[in-house]
Amino acid sequence: MAVSVTGHRINLACRIRQARLLQTVEVDNDQWLVGVYVQFMPVTPDTPTGPLDAGHWQQRLDELRVKHGVPGAQLGILRLDAHGAEDEILTVASGVLSARAGWAATPDSVWQIGSITKVWTATVIMQLVDEGHFTLETPVKEIITDLTLGDPDVAEKLTVWHLLTHTSGIDGDIMTDTGRGDDALAKYVAALDTVQQNHPLGATWSYCNSGYIMLGRIIEVVTGRTWDAAIKEKLFTPLGLATATTLPEEAIVFAHSVGHFAGGENPVPASTWAIPRSSGPAGGINASTAEVLAFARMHMLGGVAADGTRVLSAESTAAMAALQTDCPEKILLGDSWGLGWMRALWDGRRVLGHDGNVVGQCAFLRIVPEAGVAVSLNTNIASAPDLYLDVFEEVLAEVAGVRMPARFNPSGDVEVDMTPYVGRYGRTSVAHEVLAADSGPKMTTEYSGAIAKMIAAKDQVDDLYPTATPGLFGVRPGGMESTYPVTFYSLPTGERYLHFGARANPRKA
Repeated sequence: MAVSVTGHRINLACRIRQARLLQTVEVDNDQWLVGVYVQFMPVTPDTPTGPLDAGHWQQRLDELRVKHGVPGAQLGILRLDAHGAEDEILTVASGVLSARAGWAATPDSVWQIGSITKVWTATVIMQLVDEGHFTLETPVKEIITDLTLGDPDVAEKLTVWHLLTHTSGIDGDIMTDTGRGDDALAKYVAALDTVQQNHPLGATWSYCNSGYIMLGRIIEVVTGRTWDAAIKEKLFTPLGLATATTLPEEAIVFAHSVGHFAGGENPVPASTWAIPRSSGPAGGINASTAEVLAFARMHMLGGVAADGTRVLSAESTAAMAALQTDCPEKILLGDSWGLGWMRALWDGRRVLGHDGNVVGQCAFLRIVPEAGVAVSLNTNIASAPDLYLDVFEEVLAEVAGVRMPARFNPSGDVEVDMTPYVGRYGRTSVAHEVLAADSGPKMTTEYSGAIAKMIAAKDQVDDLYPTATPGLFGVRPGGMESTYPVTFYSLPTGERYLHFGARANPRKA
């Protein structure tokens, strides 16, 4: 087909998903359509078209869950109908919600989705931008007027954009429990007054829970409601989510998953269930895969819910998915970040997503906008990333025609001078030491504070596997099957960092 765009004629190999009259809107191909919004679903030769096979995916989830020793898992697959007819959605579950209680996992069970919550918090922030309360460039101090940070200059210059893009430099894993009251977020942000910077404001990218908790506080200040109430009113209700919750007393009335930690053939149930209320905006939502996919579908349709309700403007939806900042390490999650969304390029196609890890539960969400496909996986063991890789490789290949990148798995058969890397690196709650041992390079990891208790972390020593890329190593933390990247780099101003687990760890003197 061809479309006339501001006087130009553009040939598009695609089908129209839907069209709506608007004034002006930006679409995925970066062209501007004046007067009408058309959502395109490109047609490529390798785009699968057969119906989703529930029996097949039930069998594969059963087999892969057992293979990886995961107590329970819930898988959801969404495929938009390119003709605008009924979309396909499939949800299956396998195993148990609790190894101790033996409750069967079902497609309707509720799981902790952890940090996927951040994209929901970012969405509410963008709703407030749509409503004109502030812009991305607004200094946070203009909203939270009593904001005090360890670095006074950062407190003055920090913007909403810095928080959304994980570029604030504020230590990201300050998980202070400030109680169960409605003032939990206010108390948390007040307690950041002594927290130091891991890197200069805007200088690099480092995953930051603290920043998203601060975004939750911004939501509270602007709406006059708690974050919990605001997320329900502005997202759960318009999306029609009946079992999504943010508080443990709400989730307990539904069949809910319990976290576990590896224990050989007998996974160990977590001793606690919920994260502190103060951490809610960074990881506090409980939901099923079907509800996660309802949220994903809204973003895939330009901010519109299944019933046609406008939840987020098309412009803000596009901005959330657009490139905002590059990541210094592009293997673990993605090559860049949007506003809340992780961005990756797999098999030549842009992929959006986010992961969640909290109290022995792991969740994964990936969207392939070009294929109209979203996949959600909820699990209840901390070692689930190995299961994620197997499941998503199969699902995305068969449903979206997308091959995930080859797994990062360096052999270590590379001679590397460790002198530039040896030393201590760390943040408030995590410390690493890189050693040049006779048996090969090592990295020690020591956890402390609330984060150590939350993830039941134990200090460990792991082998580092050098690669042919200068400054890039692999590590299998705690004996996991998957290999994670460890990247050493420096800022233009000379500061040196070890980037691991999506965090920038500054080198210590």
